[in-house]
Amino acid sequence: MLALTCALLGAGVAAPGLAAAEPATPGDDGEAWIGDAVCRGCHVVEASHWDGTVHARAFAHPRTPAEQRACEACHGPGGKHLASPTDPAGILAFTSGSNAPVEAQNDACLSCHAGGGRIHWTGSRHEMADVACSDCHNPMASESRTSMMRESTVSRTCFGCHPEQRAQFRKRSHMPLLEGKVSCEDCHQPHGSPVDPLLRGDSTNDVCYTCHADKRGPFLWEHAPVRDSCTNCHHPHGSNHVRLLVTTPTLLCQTCHSQLDHPSDLISGGNLTGGVAPDERALNRGCVGCHVQIHGSNHPSGPLFHR
Repeated sequence: MLALTCALLGAGVAAPGLAAAEPATPGDDGEAWIGDAVCRGCHVVEASHWDGTVHARAFAHPRTPAEQRACEACHGPGGKHLASPTDPAGILAFTSGSNAPVEAQNDACLSCHAGGGRIHWTGSRHEMADVACSDCHNPMASESRTSMMRESTVSRTCFGCHPEQRAQFRKRSHMPLLEGKVSCEDCHQPHGSPVDPLLRGDSTNDVCYTCHADKRGPFLWEHAPVRDSCTNCHHPHGSNHVRLLVTTPTLLCQTCHSQLDHPSDLISGGNLTGGVAPDERALNRGCVGCHVQIHGSNHPSGPLFHR
């Protein structure tokens, strides 16, 4: 029905319930621009969704020649599409089934949204993976409160491609993302970053320090793995061990501190609470029960992080 209606409009014949459209006229650039009214004549449902968006409010008071084009500002001139509605090459579509290359789709978005957080888009991990702007954003409807995301929140949108991270956030110890206290974009810049994996800071530690400033230091006595990377000991999204640790506290310490030093014997899985030979050092906080300032100490007598 949509194709028939568009074909009738393209021929200058009025479809039932619609006024006859003016034939497409070429602009100064030689392209056939048909105008917003003709687009709305066929795409009634899409237009109703569009009317409540940020884009619609911006285009209602155009500031540039591109914004004056309304629908055609993003989709390109509609003359070819009007003449042959079933030809996918006649219009730039922003869908997973579009014949247009992802680069062409993104170029249309970046023609207006080239600054700000997009300055690192070129060459970013998402661009190299052929991620289209429309894979994350829905410019034709208001599904989210901000940023015109495809899902209700930024994090839900990210989970569509990152199921492993979604599972990690559901582990017993996790960052409070599902509770709404943090978002993926608090740590990651999805449009590109000079630091992998799309981090908002110069390093993993700098990102962590934005919330955990007490771990920043500088310390008189520094703990080498802490200074190197927080992820040496913690999973950033979630873990089944306390405080997002990569393993249980005592076993974690002994990945660097062997049994040849204090303590004199190696702790194994059998020494945990449910093991065959529970060891008091593997209970409660483990090594951190004594080495309480494990991230670093400023006490003159704190080289072993006791105080």
